[in-house]
Amino acid sequence: LGTGGVIAVHSTVHPDTCRRLARQAEAQGTRLIDAPVSGGGPAAAEGRLLVMAGGDAETVEYCRPVLATYGDPVVHLGPLGSGQLTKLLNNLLFTAHLATAASALTLGEELGVDPGRLADVMSHGSANSFALGRIGDAGGTLDRIAAFAGPLLQKDVRLMAEIAAAAGATAGAVMTAADDALALMNHPR
Repeated sequence: LGTGGVIAVHSTVHPDTCRRLARQAEAQGTRLIDAPVSGGGPAAAEGRLLVMAGGDAETVEYCRPVLATYGDPVVHLGPLGSGQLTKLLNNLLFTAHLATAASALTLGEELGVDPGRLADVMSHGSANSFALGRIGDAGGTLDRIAAFAGPLLQKDVRLMAEIAAAAGATAGAVMTAADDALALMNHPR
């Protein structure tokens, strides 16, 4: 890129990776923001990816018209790395939700309630979550989504555990539940 260009990192990576790349880009007169996305292919096609942007406000605003062509909402979260931290925290909680939803469906099945019907009922009540929906769509277990989601979520949970440990932060129950989900998918942290 020439001087004045901007790099938007949409991958989900360690925030330090973005900071290192930003220093290299700055030496070339180029700016960088971290802007991981969530929503998948259908959301991208419909222009409604969630874009979690980190970087200086001026650069994020400069990029907003381009980001808005495929993202809605585009949320500026703070300094460089904030988008990555937010995406990793989002994926950590999603992974934890997978564990709790899967274990509730398994418990129901052990007590004689069909897991597919239980997931349908729960999806209309206060127990509803995106994770429950994915498990319900997959037949009531993590088996069908484990091969694809397991390695990606394992990477993100590992990154979040590393970041939390380096900061001396306690991850608590969300990390325990996420580890349970990874174990259920045969992709332990």
